[in-house]
Amino acid sequence: MKSMVVGCLVVLVAVIGLSAARPDDQYTTKYDNVDLDEILKSDRLLRNYINCLLDKGKCTPDGAELKKVLPDALDNECSKCSEKQRNGAIKVVHYVIDNKRDWWNEVAAKYDPDGTYLKKYEEQAKKENINL
Repeated sequence: MKSMVVGCLVVLVAVIGLSAARPDDQYTTKYDNVDLDEILKSDRLLRNYINCLLDKGKCTPDGAELKKVLPDALDNECSKCSEKQRNGAIKVVHYVIDNKRDWWNEVAAKYDPDGTYLKKYEEQAKKENINL
């Protein structure tokens, strides 16, 4: 099953560290220095983020915040994301779709069961060369 893409931040964002929204309508940049490459090269670390999003495991503080803001980020096209968060999200989405498709499908099934975000972000995914 295919699903959301930008604020796609499902996994992406998890790893980029989206956090609670601040009053100025931006997500915190508190977790922007998370080493995405370290997470992506470790199945254990990446799976922990996935499990957090799926309510199958404990969440780190950044994972818990991601889980809180993910629905908003998906609904609002990541409008509260910083440029670094957007770029990180795209990097993670590419990696998970290309290398961990089953994990992507699990997250998509939970956060986009009816394909709403798939439709919404289809064009943007094409522009980012993301193969949904």
